[in-house]
Amino acid sequence: MKPTDIRIGFAPIARPTFDLDLANGMTAQLHARLAQRYDVLGSRELIMDGAAIDARIAELAAADIDMTVMLQASFADSTMILQLARALPATPLLLWALPEARVSGRLRINSFCGINLAGHGLRRAGIGYDYIYAAPDDEAAHRKLRDFAIAARVRKQLAGTRIGRLGEHPDGFDTCRVSHAALKSQLGVDVAQFELAPFFARARAADQQKVAAVRAALEARLAGFDVMEPEATHGTLSAYVALDELASEEKLSGMAVRCWPEFFTDLGCSACGAMSLLSDTMTPASCEADVNGTITQLILGWISGQPAFGADVVDFDIEADEAVLWHCGLAPLSMADPDAQPEATIHSNRRKPLLMQFPLKPGRVTIARLSEATGEFRLVIGGGEMLKAPPAFTGTSGRIRFDSGAVAVMDAIMREGLEHHISLSYGDHQDVLEALARMLGLSVLRL
Repeated sequence: MKPTDIRIGFAPIARPTFDLDLANGMTAQLHARLAQRYDVLGSRELIMDGAAIDARIAELAAADIDMTVMLQASFADSTMILQLARALPATPLLLWALPEARVSGRLRINSFCGINLAGHGLRRAGIGYDYIYAAPDDEAAHRKLRDFAIAARVRKQLAGTRIGRLGEHPDGFDTCRVSHAALKSQLGVDVAQFELAPFFARARAADQQKVAAVRAALEARLAGFDVMEPEATHGTLSAYVALDELASEEKLSGMAVRCWPEFFTDLGCSACGAMSLLSDTMTPASCEADVNGTITQLILGWISGQPAFGADVVDFDIEADEAVLWHCGLAPLSMADPDAQPEATIHSNRRKPLLMQFPLKPGRVTIARLSEATGEFRLVIGGGEMLKAPPAFTGTSGRIRFDSGAVAVMDAIMREGLEHHISLSYGDHQDVLEALARMLGLSVLRL
């Protein structure tokens, strides 16, 4: 996600009994810095009375903003901040206070005391917020603002998002249960249910020209593609075309697919390759009808601007302080180690194509999970380094060294009873996820 795509509402408040020259100067500095990176709505003119805050609220309410920066340019009581927060309840609010120069003279702006009053009022009103206490040119503050802004955009995107659920989760896989009402009320996400039999009929009737185009593209990317069982491979490619069309027609941001046993027994092929291709186009797909896994991948994809992958944690090497993230063969091809040739393969248990086989590329990764292990939503967040290593198993896999260590992660998974699927994306996005969790009212479990 590009910061320039983010629209920030700006509202600097002050009181005329303080140093307005200083307040105006610092407001101008901050406004200019924000305008360099974001689309800023709202002028730098100080807001000091009811008429001015009413006008700014009306301006911001009419604009499609992602968040609001409320600058405490000088002390003011909590009235105007509470008024704006109540008028824009769906817009995340960031309070910015300015440090005071200690010059043994008058208290010139008293900015922190202002956000202290505001924070108390917002907390009592049950309104969420975050804050920054820094000079207008503080780089660490602007990194925090960037994380907050990206999280605000993701929160906005989640509201009204539709996830397609194809079939039901397998018996005994309670880790993939879906809570329709809770997802709608807490995240704004709708889940659209689709059944397997009509989908299989659609896949069998898929446009052959589209299937042929997918085949031609994969022949150039996957070693061994030409020796796969033709009919089963055709089934996987047809399933991809059908999934892609369904997502487009139904305005689905992601898919959660019951991938076994019916794909093998009824359609005669694997779903893994189809889900890999779908995820690679930024429409994340999770196996075993794991809706929360798909939502996690969607969040990571929006934050990072690149595909995410849902995997099992299947092995720990305590002595080497490593673990293996693996799945049958549904990782997006863009995650392949550039020094390894991706291969076409068959499912290790069901012996049907089409699956992707490759080691994950090395680099910094973020791992996450929208978890319901406690019966309530929380966000599991962690990080690590994907290591350059040969494949540990068939399918798609990678060896990871977690920031907190293999033992700590293993203990957290087992003692917290976490779901068996974890999502990963390249880059370090943990601070953005923390900010998003606060906006959504979710507790955080650090891996």
